[in-house]
Amino acid sequence: QLQASGGGLVQPGGSLRLSCAASGFSLDYYAIGWFRQAPGKEREGVSYISSSGSTYYADSVKGRSTISRDKSKKTVSLQMNSLKPEDTAVYYCAAVGAVGIVYEVGQYDYWGQGTLVTVSS
Repeated sequence: QLQASGGGLVQPGGSLRLSCAASGFSLDYYAIGWFRQAPGKEREGVSYISSSGSTYYADSVKGRSTISRDKSKKTVSLQMNSLKPEDTAVYYCAAVGAVGIVYEVGQYDYWGQGTLVTVSS
């Protein structure tokens, strides 16, 4: 089971750090994806990290976000900077037992409950 946390209300230009933690297993050997879903829109991939540390960012967040693993805390974080109103969404982390980066939503086995990010002045 995964748990996503760190969402909240932030002003445009602000920053948030989302965190994904697992219970019952270690994230070290899983590919992780951060997805988001805004009201009325489909869930979209935001950022991914493979078990070996390779990363990928969607164009919408590239240059503003950093995904990373904290092995001591057994978490995967998504640091988001220069937030925009269009970043407002529920953010989900997901995990799948794979070596490389996994892009497809349907391939993920474990999902967190989502954390709401609201960017507004």
